[in-house]
Amino acid sequence: MTNLVLDIGNSSLKASFAKGGRIGETFRYNGEDIYGYILNLSAEKRVNTIALSSVRDLPPEFLDRLRELCDYLLIVRGDSDLPIRNLYNTPQTLGPDRISAAAGANAMFPGRDCIIFDFGTALTIDFLSKEGEFMGGNISPGMITRLKSLNSYTGRLPLVTPEGEVAGVGKETISAIESGTILGLIYEIEGYISRYPRNTIIFTGGDAIYFAEKMKSPIFVVYNLVLIGLAHIAEYNAKKKFNF
Repeated sequence: MTNLVLDIGNSSLKASFAKGGRIGETFRYNGEDIYGYILNLSAEKRVNTIALSSVRDLPPEFLDRLRELCDYLLIVRGDSDLPIRNLYNTPQTLGPDRISAAAGANAMFPGRDCIIFDFGTALTIDFLSKEGEFMGGNISPGMITRLKSLNSYTGRLPLVTPEGEVAGVGKETISAIESGTILGLIYEIEGYISRYPRNTIIFTGGDAIYFAEKMKSPIFVVYNLVLIGLAHIAEYNAKKKFNF
């Protein structure tokens, strides 16, 4: 049974073929013709289930075309049938990337209390119990979002791209913005880690390595955590639907 897992983010598509809950090679696409890319990717494979996580609103015709490429299209949402228990009060508002990452953490670190930090446009901080329960989490602006907001909402502050070492105290405007933004994020993350010292800490998302290198605590960096979670969600649903 071959499943195709798709993670559509704000700026790119990530995809992988999965078997038995394990993903294979990961593909990334940054263009506009997402369906065309998926069609080419799946042209020579018979796909049982496509499991889709998207932070974008996708038109019905796009989803109808995806259904033609598989036996079953699973659009993952917070209220989907999941291999973990979702305790979020409003599951219909929960981002599919967040619940998929939690499913991935549960598969990779079973029996552990986890905190998942996903570094993207937003920084999401989500909690998974050792019993496999999604407890909820928090959302704050990501690094690039913070830097862009300082430039957009002030009259004279420049847009800064972090480079090299971060100074403890900025000596000019650029280093002050860089240090304030990055150290602010680090102190925010360290606050969670110190408050929950026994939890397994997982970093994922585009800036995961950048911040992991600046932490003193042991960190697990899992780049494709959402895809891993989607693979397990697809396998879980396909077994129930097709009695595999």
